[in-house]
Amino acid sequence: MRVGVVGASGYAGAEVVRLCGAHPDLEVVLVTGDSSAGVALGAHVPALAARYPDLVLGAHESVLSAELDLVFVALPHGKSQGLVARLVERGVPVVDLGADFRLKDPAVYEAWYDEAHTAPTLLERAVYGLVERHRPALVGATLIAAPGCYPTAAALALGPFLDAGVVEREGVVVDALSGASGAGRATSDRLHFSRLAANAEAYGLVRHRHTPEMEAELGASLLFTPHLVPVARGMLVTAYARLVEPLSTAAALGLLEARYAHDPFVVVTEAPPALKDPVGSNLCFVSAAVDARTGWLVAMSSIDNLIKGAAGQALQAWNVASGWPETRGLPLTGVTP
Repeated sequence: MRVGVVGASGYAGAEVVRLCGAHPDLEVVLVTGDSSAGVALGAHVPALAARYPDLVLGAHESVLSAELDLVFVALPHGKSQGLVARLVERGVPVVDLGADFRLKDPAVYEAWYDEAHTAPTLLERAVYGLVERHRPALVGATLIAAPGCYPTAAALALGPFLDAGVVEREGVVVDALSGASGAGRATSDRLHFSRLAANAEAYGLVRHRHTPEMEAELGASLLFTPHLVPVARGMLVTAYARLVEPLSTAAALGLLEARYAHDPFVVVTEAPPALKDPVGSNLCFVSAAVDARTGWLVAMSSIDNLIKGAAGQALQAWNVASGWPETRGLPLTGVTP
C-alpha cells in the first residue's frame, strides 16, 4: 500500500514512518511537514536517513493531490479536521493520531479544546482505535481516531475493573508520569534542559484535554493529573478507584489476566510496572493491587508514549482494520537497558 504521513516532521509522525519501514505491506511514499517543507526527511530526522534516503518533506496540502492508499495524520488538535474531511471525501482511508476525531460530541470537543469542530459529521463515523477494547468495530474501518497516550494507559489499566463492575464509577483518580516527547517537538520553557533535568512537575491541572476522552472510554467520572518527568520516552500511570465490595489482590490480577489473555501487546505483571519496561515496543504492562484497609483498588500501567501511545497504536488499529495480524510490523520487545 502507498502511504502518506502528514506531520512526519514531528515525533509521532516520524515514529509512524519508522514503524512503516518494518511493515511488509506498507510503503511510505509521501511525508509532510509545513515548517520543514523542502528539507530531506533524513536531514530532519537522521535516524530515518538510511531507510528513507530519497524522501523529502512537503507541505501538508500535497497529500490531497497524491495517489495514496492510506494516510496517517499526526498534527496538533484543530489542524487535521480540514485535511481529513477532504481525504475522506476522496475515499482515502485515514488514521488520525491527533485529538480531532476521538470525541463523539462536538459540544464536548468545543468545551475542552476551546474551538468549534469544523467536521462534526465525521465524529460518529470515526472508530476509536484502542484495539484491545474496540477490535470488532475496527474491522473494515476507513476513518480511525487513534487514542491519546494517557487515555490508552489509563483505559488498559482501569477498564477491566470498571467493565466488571467491581469499582465505583465516581471519584476515580488517575495520576500519570510522561516523558518529554509527549509534549511534541516544539520547544517551550518547561522543556529546556536546564528546567527539565532533575525535575518533575504537574501540568494541565483539572482541565487536561485528555480527561473527557478517558471519561468517555471508561464511562466514569475521574480526576486526572499528569506530570512531566526528565526522560525522553515512557509513561507510567497509577490509578485509584474505590471497590464496590471486598476483592483480593490475587483476584484483581486474575481479572486482568483473564481479560488480556488473547491480547498480544498487553503484559500482566504481579510487580508494579516500571516506566522503562515497554520503551521501544508496542507493549502495555498492567498490574493491580488492593488495599483492604481502605477499600481502594490501585491499577497501574506503563507504555512507550510514542509507540503504544501514538504511532504503534495507529498501525495496530490499521492492521485490524485491514484484516492483517495485529502484530504485523510492530515491536513486541522493548529496549533494555
